[in-house]
Amino acid sequence: MQTSQHHIFSLPAELLESLTPRNLVNRTPTRPPSPELIASTSKSGPRACAICQGKIFLDVDEQRAHFRSDWHRYNVKTRLTGGQPVSETAFSQLLEGLDDSLSGSASSDDDEDDDSDAVNTLVNKTKRLNARAPSPESASKNPPITALTWFHSPPSTQLGIYRSILPLRTTPENYLNEIRRLQSPVPEGRTWAMFMVAGGHFAGAVIRVSREEDDDEEDEKLRKKKAKKPKPETEVVLHKTFHRYTTRRKQGGSQSANDNAKGAAKSAGAQLRRYGEQALRDDIRGLLTEWQEDIAGCERIWIRANTSNRRIFYDYEDAPFAKDDDRLRTFPFPTRRPTQSELTRCLAELLRPKISHYTEEELRAQDDAYLASLPKPKPVPVAAPELEKEKPKPVKLSKEEEVLREKWTRLLEMVHKNRLEPLKAFLDRERAALGGVDAPIPDWTGETRATLLQLAVHDGHDDMVRWLLEDARADPTVAVPLAKPGDEDEDENNASDASDAPPRPAGTRRAAYDLARTKPMRDVFRRCAAAHPEWWDWLGTGRVPSVLSEEKEREQEEKKKVRRKGLKDRVREREAREREKVKDRPETPPAVAEPVVRASPTVPSTSRKLGGGSGATEGVAGLTPEMRAKVERERRARAAEARMKVLGGGRS
Repeated sequence: MQTSQHHIFSLPAELLESLTPRNLVNRTPTRPPSPELIASTSKSGPRACAICQGKIFLDVDEQRAHFRSDWHRYNVKTRLTGGQPVSETAFSQLLEGLDDSLSGSASSDDDEDDDSDAVNTLVNKTKRLNARAPSPESASKNPPITALTWFHSPPSTQLGIYRSILPLRTTPENYLNEIRRLQSPVPEGRTWAMFMVAGGHFAGAVIRVSREEDDDEEDEKLRKKKAKKPKPETEVVLHKTFHRYTTRRKQGGSQSANDNAKGAAKSAGAQLRRYGEQALRDDIRGLLTEWQEDIAGCERIWIRANTSNRRIFYDYEDAPFAKDDDRLRTFPFPTRRPTQSELTRCLAELLRPKISHYTEEELRAQDDAYLASLPKPKPVPVAAPELEKEKPKPVKLSKEEEVLREKWTRLLEMVHKNRLEPLKAFLDRERAALGGVDAPIPDWTGETRATLLQLAVHDGHDDMVRWLLEDARADPTVAVPLAKPGDEDEDENNASDASDAPPRPAGTRRAAYDLARTKPMRDVFRRCAAAHPEWWDWLGTGRVPSVLSEEKEREQEEKKKVRRKGLKDRVREREAREREKVKDRPETPPAVAEPVVRASPTVPSTSRKLGGGSGATEGVAGLTPEMRAKVERERRARAAEARMKVLGGGRS
């Protein structure tokens, strides 16, 4: 792609007649060309940028200018951080979200530092702005809107013009008609106003972009006479640039933005920057008032400023134009530091259409490659139609079944709460209806025990178990249900709770006795087994280890009495031996009381009376001989310690 030497307001008539809109994808052909095109161009001499989507340069100066541009530096930094380069149009759209315009001038080292900081700010702010690319279907139905609109001229010429030049709300079908209308001259010529403000720099100009209507006749006369050169197509009517100190060096933002984010700073530099912002606003508005008449006749007003700086131009009384003026436009490409030369460059970029030379086959191949590069939409998983699970219908119970369930509920509640007397009366009345005392507990109750006896044993009700075994004659040999169906010996949950229960042979199950956790509960089973051995297989299927008859209980009581009596006798014998030992010990002579020597104030007294005072004998009165002996030993030990201290002091 290269810049044409034609002017958008003076395109050749034969070129306009041959133009047709590109409606296939309507995408600017700035994509990397095919390998054949690169090979052909490399042989003929043009250079290309391998990062910025194959941008081609006609000379070295254009290549160097591109390498110094913010667009190229942004793509390089994006590639280094793992991102994807963007087109020049996409980069210009990213610039709209920044607080300050990027500075692209390379006049000094300080400017280059500022540019690098600005590009870094843009890279950091746009890391999370990578939107998902459209699908091939959506791209073919709804072509992406770009800054340039392209027209094709057979056999292999494409012409690109910026959309923002055309009137607002112009449909793509009328783009070509509007371009043809722009070729008609106006009496006083078309004028544009261009303003740029960023980082305290301002540049503004009013430029005549097309010649007056009478100039054409004069040009023809001049050509015939060949006396003077024709007038230029563009002419700068007014221009002005100035600068104020408003941004902190290498801080990436204006003072007002910093104040809004962190609060008002109180430094001297902050005060100067606030003054610079106010002075810049006053200078720009004063210039707009001075140029008000010229701005009123402008066909387009181009403004390059961030959101806060745009308010300078129309957010006040007596502004030359309103915020919703149809003439307002933003530059559809990246701009550099606001200078007069930058305004001239931007004007040439807008007025000179873009030219490329691709055949129909090459354009079709590029469009197909673009559609193929778009990510294909992931297929939406179609959920298999779920079969509606049939909800279990509530079982309709008859009146007899409802009455039976109510009886079982009452019976189990009595067992759990150990209400023995109501249980006796209830079973006497409803034994036959329930199926007897050994009737299995229904599954719908949720109980894990098979009979009432097992349930009472598990809950630890001794009196209820005794009544069930002896009076109600409940069967103690009924097997306890397994915790896991099909698992008999390996299931640890089915181990016996009774400590004296015999080991369970393989293939057998637990009985009610295995659920007993206390000795009194186990004795209930053993006594019943001794009193009624013929009722059940107590020692076999009933899992009772042994019977407990009355004789055996009496023998156990006798053994306990003998054991207690022997223990008491041994205690008495030990006490008697202690008393004899105390009596056999020789009595120590009473300690001779030494005369008490009063200690002088200067010489400390070392003599002490041994054995205590006169109340020592009364202190042991009423004690047993063993306690007296113990007290006497303690007194003698204290006396010996006192003598050792005295002897030690005399030697020293």
